[in-house]
Amino acid sequence: MKLIQTPVKGMQDFLPRDMALREHVLGVIRQTYGRYGFSQIETPVMEHIENLTGKNGGENEKLIFKVEKRGRELEKCLERIRKEEGISAEAAGTQLADSALRYDLTVPLCRYYANHKNELPSPFKALQIGNVFRADNPQKGRFRQFTQCDIDIIGDASAMAEIELIAATCDALHRIFAEVGVSGFTVHVGDRRILRAMAKSAGFAEEESDEVFIILDKMDKIGLDGVRQELTGSGFCPDHVDRYIGFFREFAKDQTQDPSAFIQRTCADQIEDGVEQSIGMILSTARAMISEDITLKFDPTLVRGMGYYTGTIFEISIDNYSFSIAGGGRYDRMVGRFCGQDAPACGFSIGFERIVTILRDLGWEESFTTPRKAYLVDLKSASSRITEVFSLAAKERAEGIPVVVQPLKKNAKFQVETLEQEGYTQIRKVYGDTQL
Repeated sequence: MKLIQTPVKGMQDFLPRDMALREHVLGVIRQTYGRYGFSQIETPVMEHIENLTGKNGGENEKLIFKVEKRGRELEKCLERIRKEEGISAEAAGTQLADSALRYDLTVPLCRYYANHKNELPSPFKALQIGNVFRADNPQKGRFRQFTQCDIDIIGDASAMAEIELIAATCDALHRIFAEVGVSGFTVHVGDRRILRAMAKSAGFAEEESDEVFIILDKMDKIGLDGVRQELTGSGFCPDHVDRYIGFFREFAKDQTQDPSAFIQRTCADQIEDGVEQSIGMILSTARAMISEDITLKFDPTLVRGMGYYTGTIFEISIDNYSFSIAGGGRYDRMVGRFCGQDAPACGFSIGFERIVTILRDLGWEESFTTPRKAYLVDLKSASSRITEVFSLAAKERAEGIPVVVQPLKKNAKFQVETLEQEGYTQIRKVYGDTQL
């Protein structure tokens, strides 16, 4: 049987030029975040299935790659299922799996922190880079296995955490895109507490807010009229819906208004203490820390799909693209689910795959700062000559020069052109009588 050459749907092979781009971007990210005091950690790609199905991951929980139990544990589970009557396929599937591939890096980070909190500083500034997995419908810039780059601060309940995260992420993106002449970033800052206060002010019950937010999150795809239609179609009171939609219609007419004025006009009687001051401080202080070509704006329409967000939320969009390239927010109650004690936490995730796709489409090319050298050796040369070439190459590598040694091919012109494309500027053909 002939084996399959192509990767599994939604997975990718990376050619050397692809890896050069990816490693370059990762290098900029690590270097930039290191300057802000973030320490890199690593967590396993597999998590306990209970951790990933706790209704914190929003729609991502429907996209989990579950890992089946093994050996005797699997046999016992199958035997139990056979004896049970009326068991659903979903319940059977849950019983058969005891772990799953992680769909993001936030849940694993919270487990990691709960497990190691006595060994970690407070606040703890974590950088996590790794593959995550979602059984999604693959499309351009969207895969079933992809890399995420997250920075998180755990243990800081103040607005200083949000300010640091916004500044560091904007700095990293500015450095990454400056090489290809791309600017025009907008940082959208909202707050789940404002959304909840608006929902209460409009008349929605507290227990209705999560379902309202799920529909509101579709606004960029279906518009305000579509949101209104879906809310009323879901059985919500039309008067409450109209009042809620009215808040956003008014904001759409004047998006320059500050958060304080918006809160006073929409939900002042329902807002938690300190929210207005917190978001005002985040916007004013972060503004002073980021590049002048980056726009920072209050955006009460921002929802973010994850159910674990408790406060400030943010996204970064880029002009002429219909998707965000970074997003995150505050999730103060997730750590407590692992250890019984809540810890303030806030994070920002860069859309690594989308960034790499944009750079590749714009023709990013690797720059070679160190001269590269190649020896193309005629195999008819004496063995002593070949030994001499390898000895010279070893000496030059010890001096920090990248060197390759290859057999000289019949089509030497194509061989040389290929090496030049890979950044080799010094190419020497070596024959038996060549002076080294």
